[in-house]
Amino acid sequence: MLSFIQNMGRTALNFLSALGRITLFSVVAIRWIFTPPYYWQQFFRQTLDIGYYSLPVVGLTTLFSGMVLALQSYTGFARFSAEDTVATVVVLSVTRELGPVLAGLMVAGRIGASMAAEIGTMRVTDQIDALDTLSTRPMQYLVAPRLLAGTLCLPFLVLIGDIIGVFGGYIVGVFRLGFNPAIYLSRTLEYLEISDVTLGLIKAAVFGFLIALMGCYHGYHSGRGAEGVGRATTNAVVSASILILISNYLVTALFFGV
Repeated sequence: MLSFIQNMGRTALNFLSALGRITLFSVVAIRWIFTPPYYWQQFFRQTLDIGYYSLPVVGLTTLFSGMVLALQSYTGFARFSAEDTVATVVVLSVTRELGPVLAGLMVAGRIGASMAAEIGTMRVTDQIDALDTLSTRPMQYLVAPRLLAGTLCLPFLVLIGDIIGVFGGYIVGVFRLGFNPAIYLSRTLEYLEISDVTLGLIKAAVFGFLIALMGCYHGYHSGRGAEGVGRATTNAVVSASILILISNYLVTALFFGV
C-alpha cells in the first residue's frame, strides 16, 4: 500500500514538474515572438511547410470525412423521416468539430513530428549550442517563428478544409443520395451562422499553437543520440494529439457551456 502511494505521488510530482517546464517554455517563447529582431525567413519557411504542404493531407481528410458523415447521417435520420436535415448536420459538424479536430490531428502527425525531429537533431549535433556561441538566441530563432506560423496557418487550413468537407457532403448528398442541389445548398446555408465558423477557427488557432509548442518543446529537450530524437518525436505527436482533444472540449465548453 505504501509503495502504491509513493508511486502515485511520484507520478503526480513528475506531471506537475513537466507542466511547469512546458508553461515556462511557452511563456519565454511567446515573449520572444514580440521581441526584435524578427527572423522573417524562418517564419515564411515554416508558413510554407505548415500551411501549403499540409493542404493535400487536410483536404483529403476533410473531403472523405464530409462524405462519410453525409452517408451516416442519412442512414440514421431516414429512420425518423428526417432526411432533409442531412445538409445541416454535415455543415455544422464539419465547421464546429470535424474540420478543426481532424486537421489538427493530421497536422500534429506531420508537423509536430517534423519540428521535434529537426530541433532534436540540432540539439544532438550541438547546433543549438553553436547558435548561442554566435549570439543568436535559439528560442527566438527556432521556436518563436514556428509558434507564430502554427498559430496563424492552421485557421486557414481549417477554413479550406471546411469548404472541402462540406463539398464532400454535397457530392454524396446530390449524386449518391439523390438530393436536389438547390435544396441541399439552401439547407446548408439556412442554419449556418458566423459563430459556427468562428468557433472552428478559434479552435484551429489554439491547436496550431499547441502543435508547434509540443514539437519545439520536445525537440529542444531531446535526449542524446538517435533514440533520444525518436522518443522526442513520438512524445511530440502524442502530447499534441492529447492536448488537441482536451483543449477542444475546453474551448467548446467555454462557448457553449451552461
